[in-house]
Amino acid sequence: MTAVSRAPETPVPSGILEQDAATIREHSAAGEEVLAGLPAKPDRTAGQQRTADEVHRSCRRLRAGFLRLHAERVYDQLTDGRTTPLRVAALARRAAELFPGLVPGKQQLEAEGDRIQSAKEGREIDQGLFFREVLRSPAAGTHLLDSMLLPTARAEALLPEFRRTGDLDLGTVRITRQGDAAHLTIGNTRYLNAEDNELTDDMETAVDLTLLDDGIRVGVLRGGVMTHPRYHGKRVFSAGINLTKLHDGRISFTDFLLRRELGYLAKLARGLRLGEDSPDWPLDTLAKPWVAAVDSFAIGGGAQLLLVFDHVIAAADAYFSLPAAQEGIVPGAANLRLPRQSGPRLARQVILGGRKIWAGEPEAATVFDTVADPREMDRVIATEAERLTSPAVVANRRMLNLAEEPPDAFRRYLAEFALEQALRLYSSDVLAKVGKAWAGQ
Repeated sequence: MTAVSRAPETPVPSGILEQDAATIREHSAAGEEVLAGLPAKPDRTAGQQRTADEVHRSCRRLRAGFLRLHAERVYDQLTDGRTTPLRVAALARRAAELFPGLVPGKQQLEAEGDRIQSAKEGREIDQGLFFREVLRSPAAGTHLLDSMLLPTARAEALLPEFRRTGDLDLGTVRITRQGDAAHLTIGNTRYLNAEDNELTDDMETAVDLTLLDDGIRVGVLRGGVMTHPRYHGKRVFSAGINLTKLHDGRISFTDFLLRRELGYLAKLARGLRLGEDSPDWPLDTLAKPWVAAVDSFAIGGGAQLLLVFDHVIAAADAYFSLPAAQEGIVPGAANLRLPRQSGPRLARQVILGGRKIWAGEPEAATVFDTVADPREMDRVIATEAERLTSPAVVANRRMLNLAEEPPDAFRRYLAEFALEQALRLYSSDVLAKVGKAWAGQ
């Protein structure tokens, strides 16, 4: 059969869910037929790539229109009337099953999985469209945020062992109980503690264990000792997103970029949502205070982390930076949090201009609460962690977080972030920068 050489004309949604779902299915299938007749993305001519772009644009216009009309009803069907909590990856999978053509299905994502980022079709952009509209809905978006605050199955399975031993090596994170504090040590040493899918999973597990263990009153996060030649024998907090894995196409939109913001970062700030099972009931969340200890640097995602901690300690020779403009991606919720914390002008200098803030600069006080001699870090960490163990700290941090970042403000920000970040993942400037960084390594 001769392949169709141009994108099918975009239909207009009718406003009737069942009819529009059928239109999505049929229009997406027609678009896939065109794409199947083209060479793989790296082998396309400029004209063939324009055809592929037209197909995606046409299908995305229809998906966006469908979701603007039906996102809340779609979400209700996916979650059985908001009675079944689904995490972002599971929600996307179920959407692909119940509404074919709306988001990429399992086979499409698996086909993309072995390709480097620049060779992919960019199907995660369709996930970004989907989550933007889900999160824009106060009803659906709030339910999704609450679902992401539930403990992970992995953490619940490991909890008995952690309670018994007080020490677990999760892979890229080690969690150790020391008195009434849980010490989380990031150990992605090959990549200077850069963040990826695996680290996100280990971090959320460790955060859950810290919150679920009733013998722990405060959590402490610190980077481990590096094996990387440039920093061998030194501690590093975090180098941000793992650009090597981004180049290789192994940074997931749902399992990293969305899960990170809605999962363990949200749990650091808001705690676990346990409902009537919460030991603090009638409060339905279980939260604890957190200390971050920064050695060497906190770059990108590492700096984003600091904005949800209750107390940040920095070695005197450390710095933080958010080189979003250089990397080309959106630095998580830092655009929401850093202006509030450091002021809008400094936030622009850091996020748009790439300014590094060293621990000794006056401006560092907007992020670093305590600056310590690198040789005294262990002692200072113990002292500051002890300060946060007062029971009144938990109640007051809850109210501070509520006042500073109401859940609805966070939801609205994440709705726009979902699509913006998905688009950035496949933008030409990001792909070029990632390719250059990879070639340099």
